[in-house]
Amino acid sequence: MIRFGKTTAIIFVCGLAFAGISGVFISCQKPRNETRSAPQKQIYHCPMHPNYFSDKPGNCPICGMKLVPVNVEQPQSSAISGGDRKILYYRDAMNPAHTSPRPGKTPDGMDLAPVYEDEAASEGGAVKIDPLTVQNIGVKTETVEMRSLKKDIRVSANIDLNETTVSIVNTKIMGWVEKLLVDFTGQPVKKGQPLLSLYSPDLVSTQDEYLQALRYRKGLPETASPDARKGADDLVASSKRRLMNWDIPESEIKALEDRGTPQKAMVIYSPSSGVVLEKMVVAGQNVAAGTALYKIADLSTVWAIANVFQEDLPYVKIGMETSVDLPSLPNRTFAGRVQFIAPVLDPTTKTAAVRIAIRNTPDFVLKPQMFANVEVVSPVAKSALSVSQQSVLHTGTRDIIIISLGNGLFRPQEVKVGMAAGGFVQVLSGLVEGQTIVTSAQFLLDSESNLKVAIGQMSGGN
Repeated sequence: MIRFGKTTAIIFVCGLAFAGISGVFISCQKPRNETRSAPQKQIYHCPMHPNYFSDKPGNCPICGMKLVPVNVEQPQSSAISGGDRKILYYRDAMNPAHTSPRPGKTPDGMDLAPVYEDEAASEGGAVKIDPLTVQNIGVKTETVEMRSLKKDIRVSANIDLNETTVSIVNTKIMGWVEKLLVDFTGQPVKKGQPLLSLYSPDLVSTQDEYLQALRYRKGLPETASPDARKGADDLVASSKRRLMNWDIPESEIKALEDRGTPQKAMVIYSPSSGVVLEKMVVAGQNVAAGTALYKIADLSTVWAIANVFQEDLPYVKIGMETSVDLPSLPNRTFAGRVQFIAPVLDPTTKTAAVRIAIRNTPDFVLKPQMFANVEVVSPVAKSALSVSQQSVLHTGTRDIIIISLGNGLFRPQEVKVGMAAGGFVQVLSGLVEGQTIVTSAQFLLDSESNLKVAIGQMSGGN
């Protein structure tokens, strides 16, 4: 029988324990080496459409771009299936500007592609803000719609004379004013109404010459030669022509023939109906040929001269109807029509004078030099994609609109805008009908998020 000492037993037990541990360690290492050697499958995706994946190289069926390999060290199962990733919104793969908080179809009939929360940074810089914060800062939104846009232009104006109805009364013969029949400024007159009587020695002598010519022609014998008769006719015609050149009406010449004696004074008549704006003559005054005696204007129509700024001029056209109101005549409006647009601008105010014709009332309530307001409503577009003007953020070189994707998610979108009218601005590209955009509190959103960074990243940080 073999005996072991105490020390020998301890060494034996320790040896057994070491052998057991080594065996366990060796048995655990073998499966780990088998897992590491298992091959991994390569996945490809489209850079323009990150939601499209393929297990083979090739081209994207949506845009035709070459597929690129995805890093094999990243877990592909969640990239393909979505796993537990949260869908933030849905997007048209062919038109990234078309987004929706709910699944649906594109205008072309394709399914909207989901955009996940971890893809927000690559989807145009979308940011997440707590919905309670959004409510507290008073964010307001609206829907992008098709609208009929009209430009409402309201400018100041002055009532002025209708220059086409202004007449200057003068005389073509020298003489003295015997009597004023219209003797004060502002007096209304009718066309053909006598204004004054004028004594002129030249007129008296010419009347006498005309009467003598008539008597000479009448006294020719029947045996007179044709040349003599022609000379008498020419003399009568010459004398009559002188009278007519002095604006002696035909009726006065006929009365002279019937009377047979010259008339000392000639009567000057009003050439038009209107109001005497100026009277430049007094009784007994000696006047020379061409001296202005009266200034008469017809006030049945007046002009409103409006000063339109250069940015509004493209919307004002000749023939447009306008509405005119005056502070001195509350609750009354007058219809007008654009007749003329000045071809040059005022160098000081940078405005163009626009002439508007207005029919006056029978009692002439519209008086020249009155202050007025003119409103022109100009149609810009019958149906245009448009948003509120306050929703557009102007960065200097670009125009940005914040799209609300729901659940506190917001994304900046660069747009191209057109004409502004009636508080709305036309959107030429960048948005589609039905999207929800932010119309107020954009700067408060900016203070609560990294929208500035997202906007900057849209152009590479510029």
